[in-house]
Amino acid sequence: MKFVNFCRLGLQLATLAVFGCIAPQAEAALLVGSFNNNSILRYDDITGEFVDVFVTSGSGGLNGPTGFTRGTDNNLYVLSILNNSVLRYNGETGEFIDTFVTPRSGGLVAPQDLVFGPDGNLYVSSTSSTETNSVLRYDGQTGEFIDAFVPSGSGGVLPPFGLSFGPEDGNLYVSSVFTNNVLRYNGSTGEFIDTFATTDTGSFPGGLNFGPDGNLYVANFLADNIARYNGTTGEFIDFFVATGSGGLDGPVKPVFGPDNNLYISSLNTNQVLRYEGQTGAFIDTFIPSERGGLDGSGFLLFTSISDLPKDVSIPEPSSAVALFTLGAVLGAGKLKSLRQKA
Repeated sequence: MKFVNFCRLGLQLATLAVFGCIAPQAEAALLVGSFNNNSILRYDDITGEFVDVFVTSGSGGLNGPTGFTRGTDNNLYVLSILNNSVLRYNGETGEFIDTFVTPRSGGLVAPQDLVFGPDGNLYVSSTSSTETNSVLRYDGQTGEFIDAFVPSGSGGVLPPFGLSFGPEDGNLYVSSVFTNNVLRYNGSTGEFIDTFATTDTGSFPGGLNFGPDGNLYVANFLADNIARYNGTTGEFIDFFVATGSGGLDGPVKPVFGPDNNLYISSLNTNQVLRYEGQTGAFIDTFIPSERGGLDGSGFLLFTSISDLPKDVSIPEPSSAVALFTLGAVLGAGKLKSLRQKA
């Protein structure tokens, strides 16, 4: 089954919100993938106000943006799921540079998440359960295919989605969606180590991240919650964000912000929600549906002010503007029907 078939279901049409108040720059900005209109939008990290369209619609052939990250060159690397490639954009201007990983290089199909490893190379989850079903590794400088770091089905992965290297052990943690597990692999060799954590049947674990406390946070896409596991033992701690808290529906990848609070895209409501970083309590809807043209709220990335063009001023709210954060590619209607058939 190909995850690409889930991409465009259950999402709302977007309109452009216009804000006219300009104020001093914030310390950082928040990039949000807008899946349905093939763009990446930029927001003020403090207020959630729209700044600009950082990567314009379809730039460089972008078609279905899923995961994205910063490289050591400070440029932005974006997965384009519908043409099975990795695109590179200028980290300051958002302008297209090149196709860093060419379509289907190394067997890449329906890529969902990516991360640069401790070795400086790029790791990408290739999620076609009928084809690659593996984590592929590419040269971090050239984008050339190196190998299937996690071979197809290794450790029972079906299919791989979220990727994260452990901050303490340097091992690779991979969510296995259909088996409801988080699997651990040797960070140097790709050899399967163990099933690190297990979530409830039918939860569909997707995006994952280690938090400031060293624990592992996993977005359960169909269960609509964020599970927390001990970052050393994998023991279940709690549902850090309870099912449906704040209207959470289709969580993508949990990301901690500069304020140490937790930000999560709620794909099926097209919003970015914010939660208290110590307790998981809902704070607010950080970015409401359709703000700035948001359509299919997906992966998130905080960037520092040094990443921004020098001529960009970030809008702060006026009294007339309200305040306000699988992947970004799993349509709710199709997935919920899969759950019923399971």
